[in-house]
Amino acid sequence: MWVRKTWMQGTWHVVVAGSLILGVTGKANAQNVPPECGSQMTSPRHHHLPAKAENVHWGYYSRNIAPRLVVNPKDLITVETLTHHANDDADRMVTGDPGAESVFAWSKGVKGVDRRGTGPMDASIHGRGAGEGFGVHILTGPIYICGAKPGDVLEVQILDTQPRPSGNPQYAGEAFGSNAAAWWGFHYNDLIEEPKPREVITIYKVDVTGEQNWATAVYNFRWTPQTDPDGIVHKIIDYPGVPVDHSTIEKNTNILREVRVPIRPHFGSIGMAPAEADMVDSIPPSYFGGNIDNWRIGTGATMYYPVSVAGGLLSLGDPHAAQGDSELAGTAIEMSLTGVIRVVVHKQDKLKDSILEGLYYPLLETADEYVVHGFSYTNYLKELGETAQQDIYKKSSVDKALRDAFRKMRHFLMTTQGMSEDEAISLMSVGVDFGVTQVVDGNWGVHATIQKNILAD
Repeated sequence: MWVRKTWMQGTWHVVVAGSLILGVTGKANAQNVPPECGSQMTSPRHHHLPAKAENVHWGYYSRNIAPRLVVNPKDLITVETLTHHANDDADRMVTGDPGAESVFAWSKGVKGVDRRGTGPMDASIHGRGAGEGFGVHILTGPIYICGAKPGDVLEVQILDTQPRPSGNPQYAGEAFGSNAAAWWGFHYNDLIEEPKPREVITIYKVDVTGEQNWATAVYNFRWTPQTDPDGIVHKIIDYPGVPVDHSTIEKNTNILREVRVPIRPHFGSIGMAPAEADMVDSIPPSYFGGNIDNWRIGTGATMYYPVSVAGGLLSLGDPHAAQGDSELAGTAIEMSLTGVIRVVVHKQDKLKDSILEGLYYPLLETADEYVVHGFSYTNYLKELGETAQQDIYKKSSVDKALRDAFRKMRHFLMTTQGMSEDEAISLMSVGVDFGVTQVVDGNWGVHATIQKNILAD
């Protein structure tokens, strides 16, 4: 909490590289070394990256976005992140919050953030809106880390995560989030009650004073066709940020009575720009991190990612208040968060004989355990070719993700612990827990967890 106190006292410094150009810019904007990297710092600095329209990219990772912040290794960064589901109840999650209002602004012909996804800007496929296509998450960044180069490993220490309070005075001291049981959920074609099919939004509330550490349901409603400010009708949840007209829905407040959901604030998506494509859908996770959706990636956790582009170009988003393993119905409690992180660069020539030797996947470390992340496809962008960003949604399975998690844990044990393959396989069967991370992100996930006290010192 000392970090959060420092932030509250306003001791950060803001360093922004180049011009703040919305959307994707020329490659030189992202890949040239920013001049700020040449400055000599005597001690780590604390930066602040607020969530507002010019500091986010919506629905994609890209190696071509001009950095919104330039930092040195070991610097601290306060990062504000917004949930892309805030417009499910704008009164509670957008109104009175200048940053959220700038991002979600939408009037006829004008959006605060126009590109929303990896599709065409002229809305030529389905006519849903500019940037239609794959990708939904609001990502704050990217952050350029001086000295980070392909082959290095970036360490991201998560020092604090706090729910973003409602900006509406009517809801002072509270934060809100949305859970969507949606068409992409694992449950969707296996419903037993009428009407079938249906999409249901549940709004949850969290106390931000610190007196309560749980979420409670406020109400739910069935999605009804929503007409956006440009006159496009959305029969399903098919385009990020569509404002829900509450005069068209029926709220049910008699739900989940006396149920308390323990909050586990975490970032569903922390990742860097991949090298394989100029623009990459924010939904499927991969070797570069991204939308892993593991609730363990919260306060006190450390993530390690292989760097594939100069500066890393780190972005954070898809913030959650709580989620279960599998994220079965489609989302977690999607709630805006502010985090404090520290970034450290591990150079390629220094990785031998460490837990990062040969790292080619996202690795999670907590005080007590190591967690490797397996996916249906280790690097779907490379494995599935030119149509990877379409095909990944058709070809994922838990079987494939489990096999990938097994192979990665075998690699971890053999490479970093010096075990033989037979030793590693035996230990995995008796001492490693495999769990389903998520089955809703295109590239499905299985994580493998080993307790540190099992391993030799």
